[in-house]
Order: sequence, then structure tokens, then C-alpha cells
Amino acid sequence: MKRRIVRTAGLSIAAMSLVAGATACSSGGSDDSGGSGGSGGSKASGDGAVRFDPIAALRSAEKSTDGADSAKVESTTSMGSLMSMTADGALAWGDGLTGNLTVTYTGGTMADTMRQLGTTSMQARYLPDAYYARMGDTFAEQSGGKHWIKYDYDDLETLGGGSGAYLKDQMQNTTPNQSVKLLLASGDVHKVGEETVRGRQTTHYSGTVDVADLAEKNSNLSRSQLDELKKTLEQGGVTTETVDIWVDDQDLLVKKIEKGETSSGAYNQTAYYSDYGTHVSVEEPPASDTADFSELVQQQSAG
Repeated sequence: MKRRIVRTAGLSIAAMSLVAGATACSSGGSDDSGGSGGSGGSKASGDGAVRFDPIAALRSAEKSTDGADSAKVESTTSMGSLMSMTADGALAWGDGLTGNLTVTYTGGTMADTMRQLGTTSMQARYLPDAYYARMGDTFAEQSGGKHWIKYDYDDLETLGGGSGAYLKDQMQNTTPNQSVKLLLASGDVHKVGEETVRGRQTTHYSGTVDVADLAEKNSNLSRSQLDELKKTLEQGGVTTETVDIWVDDQDLLVKKIEKGETSSGAYNQTAYYSDYGTHVSVEEPPASDTADFSELVQQQSAG
């Protein structure tokens, strides 16, 4: 029973990590990613015309959001009957990804699993080399008194093959401007209109993304890792997703929505960003209170 609970908890948090990383699921990207649609943007002319050209406007938003270094984040995520969750906190990306989030499972089989562990809410901490998740007391009772699980990004790559390598790549590069890069790299983006979001005047842009194609263009994976990743995406029923973003008059991302289909059902994530430049302080959890995910996996394999 002990092993089963620990294993279930580990798989649950691993799934959560994958979903959290889906904010950059197919983004990655470099500053060259706008090339597929850049020619149209470069032809804009006249006073103010560049503001109404989607490619040029998104390039400006990508640069401004990236340069802001940090922001407060609120998000909701759902994936068929598997899970629905909320996340609230702050992230910084000026010197590697760091941040603190409170993650709460609100529905689906993931929430049921978490209830078996005595809580539906957990703390998440991001550091440049690892991700940490704090479970409840019930989990601690089943894991030698340790409340935290550590996911070293290098271990994720080793354990997950191509999928793990891509997850590592994206988890270390997950920032709000990734959604902007996503649209730039897609080559399919258009302006929807002007809208008010939480009291802020914004411009709404939308586009459709081929997930596997962008993974190949905008990651540092080897050919074998890419082949394995594409196989995993196909098995998961992931092909394309739509991306909508809202940018304010300071060229900062205010809101984004990503939607797609998976074998577990429809995927939908909405995020709001505010207080750019906010101070973010993250501490590594005590080693004495932390269980390593790779060691948990080895224990389950031995069992």
C-alpha cells in the first residue's frame, strides 16, 4: 500500500509538471522564429502602421515581455476528465526560471488522487535546475516523513527520453513571452481586435500552431529525441492548438489562452499576467524534507 501511494503521488505530480510545462508546450523558440511570417510585417509603413501589423506588434511584445524579467501569474488549466487545476503566484526569468506557485486541483481523476493524499492544494517552487512540489502530511507518512518531491530537470530528460528532454528544455525556458513566440513561429497569426481585460486596454491576436512542427524548429533536441517526442505526441492525440494572446499599450502580455485536443480530452489553459517587474524570492526546500523523484522511481521499479 505504501509503495502504491508513493507511486501514484509521483505520477500525479509528474503529470502536473507536464501540464505546467504546457505553457511552453510547443513554444521554445528563438528570436529568429518569426521568419515564417516576417516578410509581411516588414512591409508596414506610415506613422503608427507598425502598431497594426501583427508580426511587428508581436515582435515588440515578445521583446518587452522578455525584458520585464518577472510577473505575477494566475492560470486555470483543464484536460478532459483527467484534471482541472488553478495556479497562482509569481515567476521570474531574468537569470533562469525561478518562482513560487500555489497549485490547486479542482476536478478530475488528478483531484481524486490528491484527495487520497490528504490535500488538493500544493506549493510549487521553480529553481534554474529543478522543480519542487510540496505534498501533504499523508504523503510524508508514506515517504519517510518528507513533504517535498524534487524533479531535477536532468533526471526528467534521462527518465523521459525525447519527451523528457523536451520537457526539460521547456521547463527551463517557460516565460510569458513564450506564447508570443509561439504565434510568431506559427506563421499563422491575425489581429482579432481591441478588448478590455481586467480594466486594461489590450489588442487581441490569434493563431493556430502545429505542435510537432514547432517542436522541431524551436528546441535543442537531437533527431532521435525529436522522433521519440513526435511519437509521444501522436500517441497522446496532440496535433495542433490555437493560441490567443492579449497585449497592452506597453507591449506586455496581459492574457493568453491555449486550446487543443489530447487523448485525455480537450486541453484548455488560460493565464493572466500582471505586476511585471515584481520581486520574486525562492528558497530551495530543506534536503531533510525532500524526496528525489528519480529515487522514488527506482524504488518503485525495485518493488
